[in-house]
Amino acid sequence: MPEAAALYSHRGTRAIQRMVEFAPSTGGLALWVRHQDLPADGDASVVAVTDGTTVYYGAAFDKLPLPEQVGLVAHEVLHIALRHPQRFVELQRVIGDVDLELFNVCADAIVNSTLAHLSWLQLSPKAVMLEQLLAKALKREQDVEAALLEWDVEKLYRAIDDRDSDSNNGKSKSGNKSQAGSESNSSGSGGRDQAQSQSSSEQQDTNQRADGARSAKVRELGAGSARDLMPNPESQSAPEHEAEHAREWSERILRGHAGDGAFSMLRALIADLPHSRTPWAQVLRVQLARGLARKPSLTWSRPARSYIANQGRAGNHRMPFEPGFCATKNEPRLALIIDVSGSIEDQLMERFAREIETITRRQEAGLVLIIGDERVRQVEFFEPGRRFVLSEIEFAGGGGTDFTPLLVEADRHRPDIAVVLTDLEGPADFKPRWPVIWAVPETHAHAVQPFGRLLTLN
Repeated sequence: MPEAAALYSHRGTRAIQRMVEFAPSTGGLALWVRHQDLPADGDASVVAVTDGTTVYYGAAFDKLPLPEQVGLVAHEVLHIALRHPQRFVELQRVIGDVDLELFNVCADAIVNSTLAHLSWLQLSPKAVMLEQLLAKALKREQDVEAALLEWDVEKLYRAIDDRDSDSNNGKSKSGNKSQAGSESNSSGSGGRDQAQSQSSSEQQDTNQRADGARSAKVRELGAGSARDLMPNPESQSAPEHEAEHAREWSERILRGHAGDGAFSMLRALIADLPHSRTPWAQVLRVQLARGLARKPSLTWSRPARSYIANQGRAGNHRMPFEPGFCATKNEPRLALIIDVSGSIEDQLMERFAREIETITRRQEAGLVLIIGDERVRQVEFFEPGRRFVLSEIEFAGGGGTDFTPLLVEADRHRPDIAVVLTDLEGPADFKPRWPVIWAVPETHAHAVQPFGRLLTLN
């Protein structure tokens, strides 16, 4: 029994008991999290850190008064519940260079403002608040409730990251820190080594991108608080599993918030709740694979196998002739329509083009590329096997947008399916017989498509 008790005891036990006492449902989120003590002779500067699954407690945690311990444990538990370390890795995969320190301050600001209304815990005196960050970095005055309902960590990070891309020589602070996190796993001694090495990963890289005005202000605001996120890219599971984990945590938060009511640890149902996002590239692959699949067609030149097996008879009666099937001889064709009047980032355009090229090559499908705005500007044909490189094509346009002539032009080539890369700001008076996927950037995710399916590229 003593060994079992030691297994489940840790430095945060008293704080968790207080959380469950005052907020049984949302405080109980801490019971879904692993907790582990770091060695007493470890890094004295580490108080509490998390890798997204476990909260690690340093020896300095014991020196804090109980209200501050509760505030720190609640802070780390919300980092895990909102999946901030995992979302850092996802954002890094999407946009490349992500500064961990800036991301950490953004995540801290959201968590601190979420917990600031509670009187039974105490946040650090140097804690950064969301409304403070918005006012000083983005020059935007907003009350805390409205800010929590609008800003999630990805949107906030994109708004404040104005670092100079020209000053990057291939290395960044985010790369160093995430590498430090990936050198160990998230359990056992690996997690302890990861937390202990945090101080060495905090060193500045001389080749990092220079801060702009907003990034510098955010870094200044967060200078007094410790960095407590240790993302580990190697611990990430498959995208479908990550989406399932996000759904589970979102449900736990919703149930806990409803159960505690006015005593909930969450000030409101914040915009930063984890969402089960299926990557757009995976959705695009599935939709195009279905649309471009070679479908068998009826043939009257030979009977069906069942007709042959029964020798044309059912008992003593002769069966009517039943046609068989044959593979279609026509190659599948994809129509890709690009609206040149819209503004889409080059990096996103390149990712989109790579996905299209991979899908058409795998499906052995032809491609007709239609470029235009209010009229058709250019039409290109790519036979199966011919490489499709979007960056080598010159775009000319810039007028208004009307999808009608673009869809009519695509219909002339009888595609099996079409993808329209656009911002969806224009009419579409022609509805084709074939399926259409409207691919829009994340800034236009709330646009309403005239027909077909909407796919948000993020």
